[in-house]
Amino acid sequence: MRPTYLSVLFFLITTVSFAQDDLIQLKSVSDTILNPKRTLQMADPFDGLKTMQKLFPGKLYKLSDNNTFLSWKCKNCKPTAYTDVNGVEGDQMFPYKEGVATRLLDNISYTDSKGNQFKLLFFNHSDYDADGLQTGRFSGGLIGVAKFAKNDNVWQMRSFQPAIAAFGAFSRAPSPKLIEIGDDQYAFTLVHSNGGAGAPYYDYLYLIVGFNGKYQPLMEVGNYRLSNTGKGSNWSSTYKVVNDNNKKYFRDIIITTTGFYTKFKGGDDEYEVDMPEEVSEMAKTKKQFNFSIERHFSFKGKWYNAVGKSVVKFSNVK
Repeated sequence: MRPTYLSVLFFLITTVSFAQDDLIQLKSVSDTILNPKRTLQMADPFDGLKTMQKLFPGKLYKLSDNNTFLSWKCKNCKPTAYTDVNGVEGDQMFPYKEGVATRLLDNISYTDSKGNQFKLLFFNHSDYDADGLQTGRFSGGLIGVAKFAKNDNVWQMRSFQPAIAAFGAFSRAPSPKLIEIGDDQYAFTLVHSNGGAGAPYYDYLYLIVGFNGKYQPLMEVGNYRLSNTGKGSNWSSTYKVVNDNNKKYFRDIIITTTGFYTKFKGGDDEYEVDMPEEVSEMAKTKKQFNFSIERHFSFKGKWYNAVGKSVVKFSNVK
């Protein structure tokens, strides 16, 4: 039997309806959500996702592979430029023109020396995508943070910073790590990793500190780690805070890098790399060696800078 006009029309309408239902929808929100002076308190026990919904009341999606996010758009918000440390596509203008997907990045708890309890709630913003994906090879995930303090049975928001800067690749920021850099002075670190397809990733360490009324990067350390090198040269680093009683805040930080160098042979299972400056001369004349580099960083004015001469050691030189 030949289909009638009405049956064809019903089929088209139904198909379009299903297709629209499959697309991620945007919920309009007020520009007041970006006000850093907002107040919010949440009952104990603290729920990170529910708290994020209060901060960014978009449409909640829970897709497969733990892809949970809030989809929203603010028509009256004035976009502000935020640094993307990839430096490839320029600053990120947030909130994004086409809409925003906000995901819970981490929920870090800590207690100060007086027994006060705090939580740092981190979130990751990325551009709206109709399929709920995170894309953009050289686009970082834009990080925001809200700090809460416990008062009896409630958690009160002490500070709110919707966005700081963008780190990582494919709109995914790395997980922050808590660090105490002074007496009850807590900050966090991020290891930013990115690189070209089929090429090494040169990782950077960033220290994010509450300074002059907002969280901001106060240290950037290159050659923190080298990855995606196959069987070739590689290195990784650790950091520690110097326990100096003469510095109550912004204490010095020592970064120790250990690695292995092997001369590039041009094989399919290795990549040619640029060695750290401290060991580059040795790499010109030797076939392989192990190395360690100790770098000392100190805060002065508005930034952590390298001080003194790096301490370099070699072993297994051939």
